[in-house]
Amino acid sequence: MSPLAERFHALLAALNAAVLGQAVLCERLLIALLAEGHVLLEGPPGMAKTRAVKILAGLLDASFQRVQFTPDLLPADLTGTDIFNPQTGAFRFEPGPLFHQLILADEINRAPAKVQSALLEAMAERQISVGRTTYRLPDPFLVMATQNPLEHEGTYALPEAQLDRFMLHVRIDYPDLATEKAILALVRAEALGERPPAPVPNPAQTMRCEEILAARREVLGVYLAPEVENYLLRLVAGTRPGGQTLPALRGMLRFGASPRAAIALERGAQAKAWLAGRDFVTPADIQALAPDVLRHRIGVSYEGEANGMAAEDIVQALLDQIDRP
Repeated sequence: MSPLAERFHALLAALNAAVLGQAVLCERLLIALLAEGHVLLEGPPGMAKTRAVKILAGLLDASFQRVQFTPDLLPADLTGTDIFNPQTGAFRFEPGPLFHQLILADEINRAPAKVQSALLEAMAERQISVGRTTYRLPDPFLVMATQNPLEHEGTYALPEAQLDRFMLHVRIDYPDLATEKAILALVRAEALGERPPAPVPNPAQTMRCEEILAARREVLGVYLAPEVENYLLRLVAGTRPGGQTLPALRGMLRFGASPRAAIALERGAQAKAWLAGRDFVTPADIQALAPDVLRHRIGVSYEGEANGMAAEDIVQALLDQIDRP
């Protein structure tokens, strides 16, 4: 394991110590950071989604901004706008919150479509356009969005084009009783001042942006064997309507994952292997990440819905029936 991988292991341990019972969530946040992706977190309220993102920001030497999405939010509230200065008679650009490196888009499905679409250029191109001017965003740049699947009043479903910009769609479930007991003890200790409300690293422990960029270069060097690559491609192709999917799934799919999904699955599997201290990807890495990479990129047909199929079921069928190397 390289020194940088050891640093990220320590970062993951600190994150898990402050966000109990969400080991998968914590790992996925680091994978997205290493693979230059964005994350959509979905789960009931009170599941530490916002806490995890805020604590991660505190462990990184990177600028952080939380944006609470509401129905009255405007695109300029994200991107910034040109402001007229009467003293100089000229316009001056005032940057919006997207000009930070870590963005927490809280309850992203509460904003209307035109605000959600304001994120598209930023997430895909790492730039925004205001008027006739294009502005580059800082690097690293990571959007972590949350949404509550239980409440639909006053919400706007994310369009497919927006969803496809998220590398990972992570679903969060309730903790078990033992973990919830540990959560109560942790919150009680924080309230009494017996421990800080989040890890407070000293400057030597904080992950610098230069280290993140160097780690990304190491991740790109993780080896993907041809047979493992073919397995990855068969999984992605199996989500598409037509002859490449399983016979049992024909007619169940309206649309499937694009080549962007294959890229995301490869980069995510490389990051997962690197975090595990390996310089090669295994089929298990791909299997672990496939649901989070594919579930939001699959459209189930009316026939599939009538048969009780969901995107999760399709991904699981592919994992169960496509032979792994």
